[in-house]
Parts: sequence; C-alpha cells; structure tokens
Amino acid sequence: MDPPIQIVIFGASGDLAQRKLLPALARLAADGRAKRGFSAIGASRRRMDDAAYRRQLAEGFPDELRTAFESLAPHLFYQATDVSDPESLAALSERLDSLPGGRDTGRLFYLALKPQLFGIATRQLARAGLLAMREGESVAWRRVVIEKPFGHDLTSAVALNEELHDVLREDQLYRIDHYLGKETVQNLLGFRFHNATFEPLWNRHHVELVQITVAEEIGVEAGRGAYYDGSGALRDVLQNHMLQILALVAMEPPVSLAPEAIRSQKVELLRGLRGPEPGEARASCVRARYGPGTIEGKPVAGYRDEQGVAPDSQTETYLAVRAEIDDWRWSGVPFLLRHGKRLPRRFTEVQVQFRVPPLQLFNRPEGMSESELRRALRDGSLCQIRPNVLTLALQPREAIRLSFGVKQPGSTMRMAPAALEFDYREHFGSAPPDAYERLLLDSMLGDQTLFLRADEIEASWRYADRVRAAWQGPDASPLLEYPAGSWGPEEADALFHGCEGGWSRG
Repeated sequence: MDPPIQIVIFGASGDLAQRKLLPALARLAADGRAKRGFSAIGASRRRMDDAAYRRQLAEGFPDELRTAFESLAPHLFYQATDVSDPESLAALSERLDSLPGGRDTGRLFYLALKPQLFGIATRQLARAGLLAMREGESVAWRRVVIEKPFGHDLTSAVALNEELHDVLREDQLYRIDHYLGKETVQNLLGFRFHNATFEPLWNRHHVELVQITVAEEIGVEAGRGAYYDGSGALRDVLQNHMLQILALVAMEPPVSLAPEAIRSQKVELLRGLRGPEPGEARASCVRARYGPGTIEGKPVAGYRDEQGVAPDSQTETYLAVRAEIDDWRWSGVPFLLRHGKRLPRRFTEVQVQFRVPPLQLFNRPEGMSESELRRALRDGSLCQIRPNVLTLALQPREAIRLSFGVKQPGSTMRMAPAALEFDYREHFGSAPPDAYERLLLDSMLGDQTLFLRADEIEASWRYADRVRAAWQGPDASPLLEYPAGSWGPEEADALFHGCEGGWSRG
C-alpha cells in the first residue's frame, strides 16, 4: 500500500487553520475517507511541542467534533517554522523525513498565510528541496494549496502566477475557492448536464435572464475592517465566488468530467464575459456602502464607523452589475449579479428566469380589447407574469425550486402560481459535508477539478478590472449609501429593464 500522506499547514495558529482546516481533517480522519491515511503538521513561528499543540486545539474544538478530534490527534504534530528562514525549513524537512512515509510519500503544503507571503514561501520551500518531484509522480508527489485572494487586480495576479510558476508546475498548484467545495455549487454541473429536461432550454432562446445573489446579514467582522477596506465587495466576493458560480451556470458542456475538460470550459466562458464599455457604467453598475441601521431590531453602526475602517473610506460593501456574455449560447441574455453586506437575510442563490409564451392567453385584464392588450404589452405598460423560474438555493438552505402556473378551480381560465421543490437535507437525511473536507480530500487525491487554473484567475480579474475602471470613469455614479438592514440602494432596481422583474429576496 502507498505510505500515508504528509500535510503541512503553514499558519497553523491562525483562524482559518483552527476554524476550518483542522476540523475538516478531523472529520476525514474519523470517517476514513482519506483511505491512504495522513500525518498533519501544524507549522507557525510560535514555539510549542506536539502535546501542547494538541491540547490547545482540543480546547477550541466544537463539542460535536470531540470524537473526531480523538481520531486526528495521534496523527497531529507541530513544528515551529518560519517560511522565510532556511534553517527553520531545514528542520521542518528533517521532521517530515522522520514521519511515516518519509521522503517517499506525498506531501501537501497548505499556505494559510497572508497573500504577500505566497511567493516567498514557495520560493523558500523550493530552495529547501521540499517541492522537487518528477513530472507524473503518483506516490511521492509535492503539491501546494493557496487561499484567495490571488492578487488584487489583473497585473498582480499575472505577477503572482509567474512567481509561483518559477518553482511549481501548474499541476502542483491548488488555488482554493471554498465556494467550489460546497455540495450545492458542485450540483450545478450535475443538475445541468444530467437532466435532459433543462439542458435543451439552457440558452438565449428560452432564458430571459439569470440573477445571482450573495447576500449577507453581517457587516465587517471583528478584526477584518482594515483588510476589507483595502478590498471591498468587488474583490472580496464578485471576482471569485460570484464569477465561479456564473461560470458553472453558463459554461458549455465539457466532453468529460476530467479536471481539464471542466476547467477549460469555465475559462472560455469567463473570457466571453463582457465588461462595461466606456459610457455604460451608470447603466450597468451600482455600488454602495451601508450606513447606520437596524438588524433584527438592534441598531448597528455604519461601515465607516466599523473598527479598522478609514473615516473617509470610499470602499463599497454592496455592488450590483448587469453583465452579458458574448458567446453563441448566451448573447443578449442579461446576468444580474448582486452582493451586499448588512442586508436583511443571508442567502446565496441562482435564479434562471425563462421567457414567457409568445401570446398571453390567460389572466387578461377585464375590459381590455385585443388591440389595447397588444399595445400595452408592446410598450411595457402591462407586463406578463413570469411563471417559470428555476431557483437554485446554495446557502444557508440547500434546495431547488421550480415555479410554474396552474389553472385555478372555477369556470374562468385564470392561472395561479405553484411550485415543485427539492430540499437536500430532507431528501438525503443529512446536511452536505463541509466545503473544506471535499477540497482537502481532492488535493490529497490530486483532483484539480474544483481548483482554479492560472488562466481562469486572470480571466476573472480581467472582468473585475473592467468593472472597477468603469466606476472610476467620468460617467460613473457616485458611491451610494443604504441603511443597514435594507435591501440596498433603490438605484440597483434600475438594472432590470422593462418587464424583467426585480431582485430576489431569498
């Protein structure tokens, strides 16, 4: 049998490692999904021994994972390490050689570090001889996982990719976006390409518009004010999470489920995403920040009053964009993307709104003649009901809902709304696994399907930079303000044209 894998988590004392990565490893250790087995080393600059590290983690583990932690603890170690210090990395190398499998096993290096350290860490790991491997190696491989953000614009993303490629091949790099580890996000592929009911309709001939919403109740979390103020909603959510969802919703069918087949189709889709042209900013983009307001009956501060945020900040906490894709399938179909903090509800969903039939036969206004009806429908003063909307709810509830019209009982031909609904938890009897469990397991197995390729990162930044440039143009609307606890600025409603409808409220 292949020797157990060695996993090194740099930044082991940080929030990501203790809140997400180690609990995910504990669940993998407890249920045996990592069949090859693994040893995990926490690495950070703080000095402590293995026993102290295990005690520290045990104290912070949630009660429901106590048993799982007991499965992980015998395979959990600690090594004080500074990624910029060659002597420190030499000591780490010796420690890894002493663990089961030694140098003849696979090694996964997870950089749960500040983005500024990605290049330094990989360069130093390479100099220490920790990343060298033969191409195509299936047992004693070397892989590196990095977390977003992957740069802060296209220029920095290209520079980071070049820096990483100086010491790593693309097949060794696992750029992680935890949204892609969510079961319901992955189901976008299965739902689209397994069900013949929907795939023939998934195009500009039948779909009127698509809207994607990532709504959050929270504001700037404690300790993240300074980071968020240098990032904002565009960089923090739209450039990565939302464009990843968009790519899965709109991409062409892959020829297989092989990682490169799927990732190549996502890249092609993102390359076709058209950013705002000069002069279009006011008509296609809205940005805002939350002011003081009320959440669940309690007053909350405005964004500029949050800890770590500059008093004169011009950072957006809300954005709404009307985007289009220049390709054969979607040309002319608007994709409405919206994300905001301090909204009334937390939810992430995709709504696919289908076109109405060519003739309105039902629910006609009483007393209106045929000619008046045609004229009202043509000039937009009367809108047909959009009966067919497919809603893919991704969080916090994982569900699929299809709305349609049915005839009301009685002597008149009046249609009423109805729906078919599927709920993940009700159907399968349990909640989907945590995203990091899936992504950590895939990185151990060498499956890059749910990880981002260099050209994919650059394509998404290219679009995000166009949006940001439009905001800075002479025709751009000012940064608006909306009360915390509201659905955002009213100006975002104008991104829907004519009879297209309005934003979902979950």
